Formats: sequence, C-alpha cells, structure tokens
Amino acid sequence: MIFQIKKHCLCLALFFYSIIGLSQESSFLKKSDTLNKQRRNAVIITESVLAGGALLALNELWYKNHERSNFHFTNDNAEWKQMDKIGHFMTSYYVGKIGMEVLDWAGVSKKNQLIYGATYGFTFLTAVEILDGFSKEWGASTGDILANATGTGFLIAQELLWKEQRITVKYSFNKTEFAKKRPNTLGKNYLQQALKDYNGQTYWLSANIWSFKKESSFPKWLNVAFGYGADGMLYGETKPTNPLPQSPYRQFYLSLDLDLTKINTKSKFLKSVFSVVNFIKIPAPTLEINTKGQIKFHYLYF
Repeated sequence: MIFQIKKHCLCLALFFYSIIGLSQESSFLKKSDTLNKQRRNAVIITESVLAGGALLALNELWYKNHERSNFHFTNDNAEWKQMDKIGHFMTSYYVGKIGMEVLDWAGVSKKNQLIYGATYGFTFLTAVEILDGFSKEWGASTGDILANATGTGFLIAQELLWKEQRITVKYSFNKTEFAKKRPNTLGKNYLQQALKDYNGQTYWLSANIWSFKKESSFPKWLNVAFGYGADGMLYGETKPTNPLPQSPYRQFYLSLDLDLTKINTKSKFLKSVFSVVNFIKIPAPTLEINTKGQIKFHYLYF
C-alpha cells in the first residue's frame, strides 16, 4: 500500500525536525523577530526542492514500475478499521506543524504561517494522491484526502482559537504476533512493523489540562489522552475465510500523558530533546474499551 511510503515521509520530516530542535543553541537557528527575507526565501526553496525531489523519486522508483491508467478515484475507506486514515491525519498535522515552525524561524507573520506553512502537509500528500490516481493498481483515495485535510484543519483551528497547540497528536506502538503471519505486508523487523502493522499502533489526542485553565495549580506537564487502535487484522478488508480465531475489532483508550515541552528545565539541550520526542505517547495507566464488549485496565500501556 502506498500509504507506507507516506509514513516514511513523516519519519523523514520528524528527522529533519529533530535536527532543527537539537540545534537550538546555534545562533543561525535562533528565531527572527522580524521578517528575514533571506531565511524566508531559503525555506521556500528548500521546501520546494524537497517536495519536488520526493515526488520525482516516488514517480521514478515506485510508480514507474506499475501500470498507469487514466486518473481515477478508489474507495478504501473500509480498510484496516480506518487506522491508515488516522495515520494520514497525523502525517498532515506534523508536516504542516513543521512548515509553520520553519516559517516562524524566518520571522514570517502568523497569518502567512497558517496559509503557506500549515498547509504544506496537505499540499504534499495531495500531490502523492494525484500520483496514486494515475496508477491502475491504486487510485486516488477520497478518504485519504479528507484525512489529510482534517489533520491540517486540526492544526490551523487550534492556532486560530488559542494561538497554540493545546491538543497534540501522538503515537505509540506495541509489537504483535500478526506480522509473523504476513511479514511482507505487516513488516519483517521492528522498524517496519512500527510503520506497517496497524494492530500494534495506537493514535492519541493528548490534551494539556493546564493550558485550558492557566490560572489553576494543575501541573503544566500533565495531559489526558484519548486513543484509538484496532486489532486482529491480517488483511485490509475482512476476509470470508478469516484464518484468525477472532474477527478484527476496534479499541478506545483513556490514559494520562506528559507534555514534555512543559517540563521545567534550565537545559536548552533537554528542552530540544523533549520538543523532538513529544509526538510519542508516554506509557501510563490506561483504560480500554473495545468493540468486543470488553473493558480492560492496563497498569502501564504504551
């Protein structure tokens, strides 16, 4: 599925984000208080080259080896219990967030950050959907496009409402036994499985409690997180001859979490590290409700 390539795009974006975050000591990377045209132009050129190069590479290394067709749409909304769509949501959110932050570094106004930075993820992922649309094997997914738009909208809406991200998108992963049954689809090693095995992935909306009532004595770093996952899936769609003893099912979670960016430390290095890894959900006691009718309590769930 081409979405696995899109998830690699998220990993690449987070890698570049880590380089920026861990280099905050450098005067070159200090935020500009006013518009710095040289920085702005450098951001525009760099993003254009990265996006154009990535699309060209995808076309040459992937799509070129598959049969082409007239542009068409496909409906894959029923697959993988919509876990792939949540992944699109997260990818669009974070690529847009990075787009905003590099424009903020260049001193670009908040309005233009929202117009040109926050929409970067949606623009790039939509371009990939267009390539999908000309591929006979896949087709452009309306569900993917909607998920991309929702991720971008979630980012922009918070900036318009609160001028900050009070609710962040987070990710966690547990290794499962399903990858051994279909390693080519679900991954052959831990890294591949973290990207491909939807059974072990959980996506979270992590809300910072203090940010909603800043005059309170609540710890600034404490979050409450709402998670979504699915289990029991070997195929995107339910197969009539399911080789598993149980049918795929959905999982809903309620847990505590930490906003690492709000932990008080004088170390700029630690602040940078916390900012980079803050997309990962911290293990914590968790309540699970699933569509099998079960209610479970996990003393420590990741």
